[in-house]
Amino acid sequence: MNYSLAIHGGAGAIRRRDNVPARAALARSLDAGYETLKQGGSSLDAVVAAVAVLEDSGLFNAGRGSVQTGDARYELDAAVMDGATLRAGAVACVSRIRNPVLAARAVMEHSPHVLLAGAGAERFARHQGLRMISSSYFVKAKHKTPHGTVGAVALDQRGNLAAATSTGGVSGKLPGRVGDSPLIGQGLYVDNAGGAAGATGVGEEIIRAGGSLLIVEAIRGGRSPQEACEQAVRRLNALADVEHRDIGEIAREWLARSLP
Repeated sequence: MNYSLAIHGGAGAIRRRDNVPARAALARSLDAGYETLKQGGSSLDAVVAAVAVLEDSGLFNAGRGSVQTGDARYELDAAVMDGATLRAGAVACVSRIRNPVLAARAVMEHSPHVLLAGAGAERFARHQGLRMISSSYFVKAKHKTPHGTVGAVALDQRGNLAAATSTGGVSGKLPGRVGDSPLIGQGLYVDNAGGAAGATGVGEEIIRAGGSLLIVEAIRGGRSPQEACEQAVRRLNALADVEHRDIGEIAREWLARSLP
């Protein structure tokens, strides 16, 4: 059976060839997710494994490397979605969960809800046995902002899609701000009948533009992933009234139909 994995480390300067640590972390993330798929693991297992590596690296605006709010605290968001069942889970505004992507999965699998936030989400994660941390765990960027939101989409050997995303949000954001990443249909969306998409960029604009659901529905309607992504970016640029905004999208068709 065919299987596939795509990851991203955020829009912007991640493409610099001299960024060896970040590129090495991305390679480890790919290895973790791809090995999961190779061994027959689910697409959900793969995207969670890939994103957790990036959360732990301290090199991206997610997990350990998250940026600070305007009051010098940390509020992290994450989400996961399964394309076979359309089940999803997310957490928002958490500061004591080491791997928010694991908490998002726990919300999906062990609660009747889709999104938990703040202290309630942290209490739930603790009851699920997830690792908790203090503010000393986070890496403060001394010279520049860490790279962006991280995410992954995958297709497993059974033909099922999944996606995951994790972020520290916008540097200097107001406490309590929630962007697109933990919002299902915005920061990510997955449906086996269409595709899988994950977003990175300015959350407020992604939400206003219709987010990742826009891409998946365009694919379902017959557009290629490339065409669907370009359509979404054009809409984002029109809303922002700019030509060059750090907006990125990754999308995959139900690849079992198209991979050799």
